[in-house]
Amino acid sequence: MRYGIFSDTHANLPALEAVMRGFDAANVDALICLGDTVGYGSQPNECCKIVRDNAKFTILGNHDAAVAGRMDYSYYYDAAREALDYHSRVLTEENMTWLRGLPYIEKDDETHFCHGSPVELEEFEYIFSVEQAATCIPIWERLGQATFIGHSHLCKAFAVSKERVFEVVTREFEVRTEYRYVISVGSVGQPRDHDPRASFTIYDSANHRFEFKRVEYDIAEAARRIYDIGQLSDSFGARLFAGV
Repeated sequence: MRYGIFSDTHANLPALEAVMRGFDAANVDALICLGDTVGYGSQPNECCKIVRDNAKFTILGNHDAAVAGRMDYSYYYDAAREALDYHSRVLTEENMTWLRGLPYIEKDDETHFCHGSPVELEEFEYIFSVEQAATCIPIWERLGQATFIGHSHLCKAFAVSKERVFEVVTREFEVRTEYRYVISVGSVGQPRDHDPRASFTIYDSANHRFEFKRVEYDIAEAARRIYDIGQLSDSFGARLFAGV
């Protein structure tokens, strides 16, 4: 199976459309969304429809859970909370119903998919360091050969043995059978690794090959749409230019 895996679109339609074109060019067999289709951006309904229409399955992200009434987000910082409040008002009932039914994890043979750490799925913990990835060692036997996550908005990969964790620092690599891999696929709509291009990934489970990919999109247009709403923080548009 040749998977196209993406996460954290955050209502950024120009970025999502660019990623969909990237997947078309890559000739993938199935698209997998790891959550957070909503939050921060200007076009949650349009992004939800594209994901619903194209993904084989979609995982519940923390912003999805917040908008759908499945978690308390009162402790989020003001701008993020206000964006979620806005999205909860404008989402169609069809899209809201879809978010309410999303799962915390999906498994396709030895390939697993969740939004945050697989250790406590409903806690949405981050994994973007070796120390955080090491929390997966106690559940090593239950991990997939490759477990794909989002949430951090960073492109990171970790090879997990029964004793220790190694960070895999390369854009493309082979998944080796003696390890379990935890791979953070970055963000479509709000990258935070100082690369403003939209992030997506390809995993060929037959050949055990994984690749991080990036694609340019019209950042100025995405930012303008945020500014024009008038109910979202301008910072959500400004940060797109720097990828932070």
